[in-house]
Amino acid sequence: MTDADPGARPDARPGARPDARPLRLEPALGAAAQLVLLLLLGTVTGLGPAGWLTGLVFTVATWGVLTRALFRSWPGPLPFGPANAVTLARTTLVGGVTALVADVFTGRPPVAALAALTAVALVLDAVDGRVARRTGTASPFGARFDMEVDAFLILVLSVQVALEAGAWVLAIGAMRYVFVAAARVLPWLDGPLPPSMARKTVAAVQGVVLLVAGAGVLPRVPASAVVAAALALLVWSFARDVRWLWRVRPAGRAVRRPVRLGGVGASRT
Repeated sequence: MTDADPGARPDARPGARPDARPLRLEPALGAAAQLVLLLLLGTVTGLGPAGWLTGLVFTVATWGVLTRALFRSWPGPLPFGPANAVTLARTTLVGGVTALVADVFTGRPPVAALAALTAVALVLDAVDGRVARRTGTASPFGARFDMEVDAFLILVLSVQVALEAGAWVLAIGAMRYVFVAAARVLPWLDGPLPPSMARKTVAAVQGVVLLVAGAGVLPRVPASAVVAAALALLVWSFARDVRWLWRVRPAGRAVRRPVRLGGVGASRT
């Protein structure tokens, strides 16, 4: 009988490569749920070709990105956790919203379905963080997962509203991504930000305002005014954070660090 390798993982299979990582089931379940939602939308709302194509691309992209992120964050068989399960469910809703908005370019989408999916996704945004704190399952992966879903939902909603109000609305959805791109050139923008209730409130306002404007609850002129006010608040929030990061920027060569707070959702990057 040979001695066991003391450095081997207890869950490693015989013959497996030392760096092999277990295949995660959660991305596949999320993709399956996304396909079910697309089928439901196709039956109930008559989802068009543009919506189907966009929804399928979203499904494949989400599966790939989530699988890669899980492999990088959790090389071992760690639990996915209830908070991330809520975020994954919200991702499925965002995929449905994305598919419906894609149909705007070929016809008017069902406003009721679009508003319902968006409203539930926004409500769940307040649930996953609370679940993570109460269950003690908060993690950098979960915070980043939540933030990316938030940012993409805002981007999609800004596209929908921009078709009626004008291209300037796209600034709401694009601002976070512009900030990330700028941080690649200016490393001091990657500095950590302090907690801010104002920042969180401004981020939450964007989704609610875009939902109301996209649902047609208000006449066009008042809706545009409300969206413009939301954009002004977002500009103020980003400008305040940029000013703070500039004041505390490290001397000499900056070290890239993840921004854990701020922006749309949990962080700027």
